[in-house]
Amino acid sequence: MAQILLPMIPHGATQINNVISVIREEGQCIYFCGIQPIFKHAQDDLQSFRMFTAQLCCQGACTQAQVIRAFGISKKSLLRSIAKYRQEGINTFYRPRRSRGPLVMTTEVTDQAQRLLDLGRTRREVAKELGLKYDTLRKAIKQGRIQEGRPVPAEASQKLPISDPPTVTSDKSSRSETDAAAGEDMGIACTRPGERIMAAMGLLPGGAPTRFQDCRDVSYGGVLCALPALAENGLFCHLKTLPVLSGYYMTMHVILLLAYMALCRIKAVEQLQYQKPGELGKLMGLDRIPEVRCLRKKMSELCQEKAPKQWAAVLSRDWMEQSPELAGMLYVDGHVRLYHGQQTQLPRRYVARQRLCLRGTTDYWINDALGQPFFSVERVVDHGLLEVLRSDVVPRLLKEVPGQPTDEEIQADPYRSRFVIIFDREGYSPTFFREMWQQHRIACITYHKFPKEAWPESWFAEIQVTMPAGEIVTMKLAEMGSWIGSRQEGLWVREIRKLTDSGHQTSLITTAFGQLGPQNAAALFSRWSQENFFRYMMQHFAFDALNEYDTEAISGTNQPVVNPAWRELDRQCRSLKTKLTQRQARFAALTLHPQAGETDIKKWEKEKASLQEQIEQLENQMLGLKNQMQSIPRHLEWKDLPQEQKFDRLAPSRRQMTDTVKMVAYRAETAMAAIVREELSHEDDARSLIRDLVRTDADIHPDEAAGVLHVRLHTLANPRSNRAIQHLLDHLNAAEFIYPATNLRLTYTLWNP
Repeated sequence: MAQILLPMIPHGATQINNVISVIREEGQCIYFCGIQPIFKHAQDDLQSFRMFTAQLCCQGACTQAQVIRAFGISKKSLLRSIAKYRQEGINTFYRPRRSRGPLVMTTEVTDQAQRLLDLGRTRREVAKELGLKYDTLRKAIKQGRIQEGRPVPAEASQKLPISDPPTVTSDKSSRSETDAAAGEDMGIACTRPGERIMAAMGLLPGGAPTRFQDCRDVSYGGVLCALPALAENGLFCHLKTLPVLSGYYMTMHVILLLAYMALCRIKAVEQLQYQKPGELGKLMGLDRIPEVRCLRKKMSELCQEKAPKQWAAVLSRDWMEQSPELAGMLYVDGHVRLYHGQQTQLPRRYVARQRLCLRGTTDYWINDALGQPFFSVERVVDHGLLEVLRSDVVPRLLKEVPGQPTDEEIQADPYRSRFVIIFDREGYSPTFFREMWQQHRIACITYHKFPKEAWPESWFAEIQVTMPAGEIVTMKLAEMGSWIGSRQEGLWVREIRKLTDSGHQTSLITTAFGQLGPQNAAALFSRWSQENFFRYMMQHFAFDALNEYDTEAISGTNQPVVNPAWRELDRQCRSLKTKLTQRQARFAALTLHPQAGETDIKKWEKEKASLQEQIEQLENQMLGLKNQMQSIPRHLEWKDLPQEQKFDRLAPSRRQMTDTVKMVAYRAETAMAAIVREELSHEDDARSLIRDLVRTDADIHPDEAAGVLHVRLHTLANPRSNRAIQHLLDHLNAAEFIYPATNLRLTYTLWNP
């Protein structure tokens, strides 16, 4: 029979439960059951503490919650100790850690470190002299492999090669072991604890310094080849428009990491938890990249006060000024970003690629003649392409497109335009064409929405047309003037038709009077470049991925929205119209085909009478619905919309920042693909080869004395790819790009056995 213990606790003890308690005094922890001591260990003896707390839980003396509450330890740590106790017993807590032996602190390095310490050098001086991490040396001293303060004979000091320390180059195995060891103290791959502590205390105002290590086989090392292209496309420009971050990771670190993620096809921030943080950190001159929660916090800080929108606007102007010949011909099209969440009920809109009406927001993108993006305009409440062009796109283009003719030049040449905008049939409007030409002298090109009869094939001639990307194709073209629109609001335009091999005639209309017909045809028939941009970004850059879950109220809009009451009546009216059409068709069929025979005639007459009655009822119902629709307004202003019908918009700031980084990454990849394409017989393989390049392992060798950061890429799949990549590396080496925030010049080589 078990004896019940009275809840007697020694004076000054910390109570774990009614029976078990602990006293901490003179560097010792003494455990009591009632008033009887049962176990003792030193306060810094972590192995004994883990063993005994696990024993208490396994024997039922205490619950896990009581131990966690009494000692303030984590649940995961306690569960690990319990599992080790149950599986291997007490001895497993005192068993030395298994290790493959020192990979960095070899016997030779250990002896040299010992001699330097014996000569009175500090730990940091020794680590720097031997090319070691400070923490590696500290752990060797703590483990007793190296002793401090030990005298050394004078003759032994003469044997030490101080001026020529050994170079320690890490590989994946050694880095993995070092990163895992750091996880027991501060976190996986946190091998710069001193700098992190200083950053936490606000003593590191410039953030973590960029300091590269000598590494072999670094994952995704090939992405360093994209740095010159990223910088050329403005990734590191105008970062002062973004808020200044504090702590270990600064603005440049976050922006560069997002660019690396885009190029390496790490499509979401959450996917970083499946990547090795230390490997990606080595590519940035850091010990590791921020964890997911930290990165999200940094991104939120960067997205304050609409800073991403300002940054994107400045970059857009820079891109236009860099390529004024491409900015003179602009593609405009809408892209629906689907939303399947439950945070808000966004309005439905037609998605052409899925042929369905789905919830989402519409972004109107402006791309150059090669399909490269400049900027986008978001529309949560969308009234179509023409409204966006009038209110947002055209006013902005008039301010930002470089190389526009002066008013005097326009007056002197009645056919000259400021620039050309190209769009699909959604923007067909004679009134809009007339407005753009007469008010702003902007030329428009689109498909003819209502072409007349086919032209004779004898009018067409084969013409060689140079496309915007430089390729030359042969088209059968014909041209003539056409009047579109009404007599009062219409205008004369140039109509150009292309005859296909099947005999179909594709008609386009344009007010670009100052260009040749083949130029207009090439511009419109190259619209696929923008469509390819949408498709490629969705497939490879997670263009439509949801970047945040926050929503915000829609404010400051005076745009009308459809009246929900009118929309419901319209839906009912359409439903009745469908039913009415079906019955009218059935009634007409019965009228055209009367039945013979007395029985059939009666059945025929009865069915006709029933259909006629149903038709009359449906017509009366439709008339009533139409009268109701006329009595209520079709549109309401946003402020007059019923509260239950209003919806919030998805917070745009983080999406704008990631979109901007992805645009820079896309432009950088396009630039590299253009160079690689020069050495490929199949030009379509260029982007695939660049995607393989950025995922290739590489060796990193910093040479501080020479001011060089050497990147040696591992060989690719075949000699053809190697030749093309070597051609790219020659261009990169000629650029002599300096890594940001350092004085290291990047040089690239391809590994050659």
